[in-house]
Amino acid sequence: MTVAAESASLVQSVDWVAIAPPTITATVGMIVLVADLFVPENKKQLLGRLSVAGLAAALLTLLPLREGDRSTFCLTSDAEVCSYTADHFTLVIQLLVLGGALLTALLSMTETTKNKLPAGEFWFLLMSSAAGAALLPASRDLATLVVALEVASLPAFALVGMKRGDRLSSEAALKFFLSSVTATAVMLLGVSFVYATTGTLHLTEIAVRLDDVPAQLDTLAKAGVALTLVGFAFKTAAVPFHFWVPDTYVGAPLPVAAYLSVIGKAVGFTGLILVTVIAFPSYADVWGPAIAVLAALTMTVGNVAALRQSATRAYSAVRLLAWSSVGQAGYILVPIAAAAYSSDDQIGSTVAYALMYAVVNLGAFAVAALVARTHPLNRIADYRGLYAARPLEALALGFFLLCLAGLPPGIIGLFAKVTVFSAAVDAGLGWLAVVMAVNVVIALYYYLQWTAVLFRAPEGEQPRHAVPVPVTVAIVLTAVLGIALSGVPQLALRFATGNLFQ
Repeated sequence: MTVAAESASLVQSVDWVAIAPPTITATVGMIVLVADLFVPENKKQLLGRLSVAGLAAALLTLLPLREGDRSTFCLTSDAEVCSYTADHFTLVIQLLVLGGALLTALLSMTETTKNKLPAGEFWFLLMSSAAGAALLPASRDLATLVVALEVASLPAFALVGMKRGDRLSSEAALKFFLSSVTATAVMLLGVSFVYATTGTLHLTEIAVRLDDVPAQLDTLAKAGVALTLVGFAFKTAAVPFHFWVPDTYVGAPLPVAAYLSVIGKAVGFTGLILVTVIAFPSYADVWGPAIAVLAALTMTVGNVAALRQSATRAYSAVRLLAWSSVGQAGYILVPIAAAAYSSDDQIGSTVAYALMYAVVNLGAFAVAALVARTHPLNRIADYRGLYAARPLEALALGFFLLCLAGLPPGIIGLFAKVTVFSAAVDAGLGWLAVVMAVNVVIALYYYLQWTAVLFRAPEGEQPRHAVPVPVTVAIVLTAVLGIALSGVPQLALRFATGNLFQ
């Protein structure tokens, strides 16, 4: 072989179409940051429109990838071992995170003006976090996975503390940062243990080498597997890594809280799925029971805490959504645990549930952002008589809450819960299915209680104000998507019937 041929063999080819979604998102974020230097103060809304356009363009680039058969950044010595793979799992999660980021951007269009947030920094941070979240599902080695996780997380810390001079915002950002950094440090320790045991960072190669670990390294490997899961469990707000959630959601701007509740969770459960199902299948006896216990604790703690929220307490609506998101995370973890006892096909149930949750939870936050314009304390009691003042918004919020509860007409919520329940039963986790059923009943009470408040007679005259167009668009989009999924639930639930990694 000639020297030229040897040199050529060391050059990696890059599939630019495959990496387009996170690349476009990151590029637009950089453009926004630079443009902020030249755009006058009274034209800062242009930055938000540019960000929305960038996220829409990133979503469109998923269309050429729908076959789910592209990989890039592969080893020159083995083309089957790659660091970036755009399979069906990647595309569905990228659709979820980029769509969620787009809805967050719509909700944020007026937020920078109302709360006097620095527009350039806000949009740059949001786009950077969305780029990391879009990169993570395609990551197929631990180094890329950790980098993507931190790129998604670090801008989120700054977004939470963006309300300058606000004590709640600063406290929330600090609590979020410190707890996240601790979880990341533990996860990196686990990654180092896994690398020391296997000598590789590629997920598929780790799976092969963990099948035949020397006896003297078995304890190190098990410790590495357990510690690696900690960082991703933190992102899903699984108990006992959940304590940052309520204060962070209350202190953050509402669109950022909505973003964390959906995209933050997507990042966490995506990382969990990749490391457990692809990298650690031979240690299912370690992570399977652990995730099953985490799921049971998470749904129970989240729902019981949501049940205890007082309607007259300041920010009780946001706190209820925060604790509810913890409970929902428990349901999302159930099929991941089930995959350890049956097959990887159970992962589809997690994806289907996450799609439903993303749509309706973002819709609920959109209505909460609307109510907060006249009731800054955002108490559940402030929603009394919303139907009399704004019937369409009240009906939309009622629909979103019923979807989260799993009651008609929120058919998609019911179907998603049944799918997750079936995953637990099929895997032989009957005790976890019973815990889930009890928690669903608990959740019914507080969701229905809030829904009833919407239709009670108002106490005094309800203030009216013009609804910003972007907020209206966000509410309409989520409502239309929720109704469409309820009418044709197989659009989301079909992901629960096959292997997304093929």
